[in-house]
Amino acid sequence: MKIGVPGCTGRVGALIVKELLSGNWEGMELAGGTTRSPDKVNADYLVTNNPEKLFENADLVIDFTTVEASRTHIDLAIKLKTPLILATTGFNANDENNIKKASAEIPLLYAANTSIAVTMLDALVEKAAAGMGPGFDIEIIEAHHKHKVDAPSGTAIMLGKTAAKARQHNFDDVAVLSREGHTGPRSDNEIGFSTIRGGDAVGEHTVYFIGNGERLELKQQATNRALYARGALQAAKWLKNQQPGLFSMRDVLGL
Repeated sequence: MKIGVPGCTGRVGALIVKELLSGNWEGMELAGGTTRSPDKVNADYLVTNNPEKLFENADLVIDFTTVEASRTHIDLAIKLKTPLILATTGFNANDENNIKKASAEIPLLYAANTSIAVTMLDALVEKAAAGMGPGFDIEIIEAHHKHKVDAPSGTAIMLGKTAAKARQHNFDDVAVLSREGHTGPRSDNEIGFSTIRGGDAVGEHTVYFIGNGERLELKQQATNRALYARGALQAAKWLKNQQPGLFSMRDVLGL
């Protein structure tokens, strides 16, 4: 199976390339990658600024790029019937509707985070939110490097949506993405978010369930960005055998 990597010189894209070139992934090889200035990349594999050329050369594409680039990649995946792992964050509601439509044509795995531990965290949040009930307030804190452009992180939003669904609430009705000034008392159902940006923090997500006299903290902390590349490649092995549909990392792990 030949894997295409848009943004092959990016933070995670470069790590996926490194993993594939290591020879540790049996049955998988690098189809090539895209970058804005391919003439500046010294490589013995396909590097292009034409995403369609990459898709034509790939059996499956793993996308950790930007919302704008991913919109093009979704269209190409449909056109060329290429299975797609979409790990870009920051999509709006219209984008998410288009992702659902695309999944009717191709196997599409949409993941705000390809970490195995985050995937398990999401499952635990679902169970805790449903089991602990409204007597425990939910707050989510996330921390990332100073170059991250969206806030709260896609992973934090994913965790919040999981918690809201487990309590049978509409996420948009209960999410409080920031607080400042005289906010008044906290409502019973809200899910609060706090964002930290600084340095080279790879990623941390903590979900608090805070009750009277006790609290539960569920936390995942990433210390090496390579874990996202490995998780994505594990997902690629699984996705290649699927029919068209919309999948998540929880499907990969059977959760």
